[in-house]
Amino acid sequence: MQAATDLASLWTGLLQRIAKHWIAGETFEDAMDRAKKSNAHNIRGIINLLGEEITSPEETTAAAKRYTEILKELSASGIQSCISVKPTQLGLAIDKSLFKDNLFAILSSAKSMGNFVWLDIEGSSFTTDTIDLYLELRKSFDNVGIAIQAYLKRSEKDVDRILDLGGAIRLCKGAYSESPDIVYKRKKDIDSNYSRLMRIMFERGKGFAIATHDEKLIEEAANLSSIHHSDFEFEMLMGIRDKKKIELVERGYRMSEYIPFGKSWWAYSVRRIREHKSNVFLLARSLISG
Repeated sequence: MQAATDLASLWTGLLQRIAKHWIAGETFEDAMDRAKKSNAHNIRGIINLLGEEITSPEETTAAAKRYTEILKELSASGIQSCISVKPTQLGLAIDKSLFKDNLFAILSSAKSMGNFVWLDIEGSSFTTDTIDLYLELRKSFDNVGIAIQAYLKRSEKDVDRILDLGGAIRLCKGAYSESPDIVYKRKKDIDSNYSRLMRIMFERGKGFAIATHDEKLIEEAANLSSIHHSDFEFEMLMGIRDKKKIELVERGYRMSEYIPFGKSWWAYSVRRIREHKSNVFLLARSLISG
């Protein structure tokens, strides 16, 4: 029993040390400091307050209020950063109307300040509701985009549907543990679907984001932009491939960095590691060489 406790303590301590490299800290001031450093390299921030699957309506309302405060503080500071929010943080796991009301308040505040909001995508049980409500609110707000996960087998239909209505997509690989019935499990298959979705976005979309650290996919996006257009940006996680971010900026591409902060760091860190084993390699390489 003691050995198991010691092992758990060792794992927690190790994960805390790793988490410091892809989480700004526990406070918004920590996130602001990181965003300032990113801005110095012409990299925009995407600030996210950690927290998801909240089951208290009052807590979801408090999260929405905190995001409106964050938007005001960003506007006053002049820091170049938008925000990214999780649907279940705003009430989707409780009630769709609650989620819609909270997101509406955030989008209204962001629009009044000329800022943008990314809507994260979570586990597959929330995907349909998230996309449906996104497209409903997109009719009233043009300052909101949504993440789509390339490992989901349904994503091509979702991309087509969103692009049909002029939506903005952040294309990522996917980070939640899901059944092989609904997701691609092999890296080769995920990358192939990512590439296919990316080509569709360059052909039909605008104002979208290519969110990957994968060298091959990054260069494929660069090639596609020379054929189609450059109305897109690259996005990467804080603390991973920092030198690559600067290189892409120097090559003339827009770059944003996802900057999470808050006390709910455990689930986020585990998911980053689970997302792809390569994230651990990328992080280790970044610690050594940037």
